[in-house]
Amino acid sequence: MSADGREPDPVDVYVAELTAALHGPPGAKARLVEEIRGGLVDTVEARLDQGLSPDHAVREAVREFGTVAELLPGCQRELTFAQARHTARAVVLTAPFLIVCRHLAGTSGDDSAGLIPRTAQLLAVHAAGVAIVATLLAAAALAATGTLGRRLPTAHRLPLVVAWTGTTAGIAMAVTTLALATAAVLAANRPLLAGAGVLAAASHAAVAGAARACRRCVRPPVPGTPGLG
Repeated sequence: MSADGREPDPVDVYVAELTAALHGPPGAKARLVEEIRGGLVDTVEARLDQGLSPDHAVREAVREFGTVAELLPGCQRELTFAQARHTARAVVLTAPFLIVCRHLAGTSGDDSAGLIPRTAQLLAVHAAGVAIVATLLAAAALAATGTLGRRLPTAHRLPLVVAWTGTTAGIAMAVTTLALATAAVLAANRPLLAGAGVLAAASHAAVAGAARACRRCVRPPVPGTPGLG
């Protein structure tokens, strides 16, 4: 029962349970849930026009649509692919910036003071190389997770590949950020390396968040309270 003493709308309860159980990009999730809500409301109204009571009409509509537990796997699959594409796109758009960082770290060895730690320089170079490989994998996954790719027998594994590709790229970006920050403290061209470090940090933030959301999406969906099921 709601705070004002009225029974909650069964359709709202159904939609709230589905919304709580789904994970994916907010925009895609909102559109999917709204589409389901609209279809369910239309079905309930059609049953009411047939003379059914409100409770009976809702139950008939849910029986036709399926319970939250029945609807969840298909909806989550759709959102998982949407999140995988979002994550792959984030890697493709941000990881190439590390090529610049790699160039800066690789050419900063001519510092006249000779104070840049060689280890930090090598970390930046190799971590950027990992990010470049991740970019190529993400680009391939972005193409494979399109509409046609979803119909392939092995397509269900692609979001998991994207999730860990993004995670690997995020780790490489974090290492690059740390290496550049360490080098910038001692380098003569500190502003240049510091700027590259900020760019690497921003790339890490974008990719790490998307990869974390993608890993969450690929977990088996677990619906909440059965509710109208």
